[in-house]
Amino acid sequence: MKKAVDTLFVNTFTDGVLDPAKPMLGPVRDGGYIVANTAPGCWGPMITPGLKGGHEVTTPIFVEGAEVGDAIVIKIKSIQVTSIATASGNDKPVEGRFLGDPFVAGKCASCGTLNPATVLEGIGQEAVRCAQCGADMTPFHFTNAYTMTFDGDSQVGVTVPKEAAERIARDGHHYMQIPDSSVQNPIVTFAPHDLVGVVARMRPFIGQLGTTPSKAIPDSHNAGDFGSFLIGAPHAYAVTQEELDEHRTDGHLDNSRVRAGATIICPVKVPGGGVYLGDVHAMQGDGEIAGHTADVSAIVHLQVQVLKNAQLEGPILLPNVDDLPYTAKPLSAAEKRTAKALAAEWGLPEIETTLPLSVVGSGANLNTATDNGLARAAKLFDVTVPEIMNRATISGSIEIARHPGVVTVTFQAPKHYLKKAKLLNIVQAHYGEEA
Repeated sequence: MKKAVDTLFVNTFTDGVLDPAKPMLGPVRDGGYIVANTAPGCWGPMITPGLKGGHEVTTPIFVEGAEVGDAIVIKIKSIQVTSIATASGNDKPVEGRFLGDPFVAGKCASCGTLNPATVLEGIGQEAVRCAQCGADMTPFHFTNAYTMTFDGDSQVGVTVPKEAAERIARDGHHYMQIPDSSVQNPIVTFAPHDLVGVVARMRPFIGQLGTTPSKAIPDSHNAGDFGSFLIGAPHAYAVTQEELDEHRTDGHLDNSRVRAGATIICPVKVPGGGVYLGDVHAMQGDGEIAGHTADVSAIVHLQVQVLKNAQLEGPILLPNVDDLPYTAKPLSAAEKRTAKALAAEWGLPEIETTLPLSVVGSGANLNTATDNGLARAAKLFDVTVPEIMNRATISGSIEIARHPGVVTVTFQAPKHYLKKAKLLNIVQAHYGEEA
């Protein structure tokens, strides 16, 4: 194996599938840095049927020393949006143009080619054409959509009218700043303009950030909700429910709290971990209820650290303090003094010392995702699910990342729980003086 590097620069991408059998980049050293030029997720890959997943994420990266059963701690140092404009909106699959799943197995309805190469002819929703026969090929249409441009300081986005959308559409690669090695068709080519003059605050975050699953899975389906589309599917990436639960790593988070300053701790299910990222969003409210948000290109700076023998079933997120629910924020010195005095009044010699964390859960729907997150948290700390339910109710929250089925179970965990789970030093370092 090559010598591990301190900083790895990444600007290459998968074909839409996270495949543990394919070569990784790197290695990057334990404690080293990753700087990635990411491509937009969602809509661009969705209208590029040559990609076999709903995103176009970076080639996975081998982290020195990461073995199966370990975890990789990923600190998000910065996210710089490079796109000048993007387009997005609610989707509707086009019947006859896919085999079972339009995100994974686009098919030309005219010549029958599966995952065909495409070319662009003009602008609008009929611009994506099969390279084999020239037929209109896009597997998705918009139902209601917009074109949005951003200010130079990444403060706000504004949706633009028809004339501006069409101008952007004619030079889509430039306005979206799509990386040179990306193969996706720029979604601004469709020139949508149903919403005009809407202002949205920017707060960029990473929609896809995690480790490689131990079975080949389309990138957009590396979670329990979209992954459920693979169960019994008619294409090459079909799985059983048991296989999905065993192999997925829930890297497709769409959690708006996965932003600069946050830390995410990801399970290692293949040697080297295979850290990958992409699908940066300019902004998003909880739930991503439209199914999609403003996908952008971005320069992302990460630091990685190996946590030995962590035995995680899914990711753990350490959000910024500002992103924690009120009940889960670290207690202030004044609050601790008040609590200790109250405890003493009732004969209690000491109170718990705690720190917050968010356990990711995913499933076919939000109820299943919540059950998954609760069960993961209970197993992590070797306690009962009802205990986690109580802690999340009075010292945390259940937060929706993506509808239909990704949540975080957030609560204040006792420090002795964190120590037993080998997480105390990492959580203390993340929250610093706030702890």
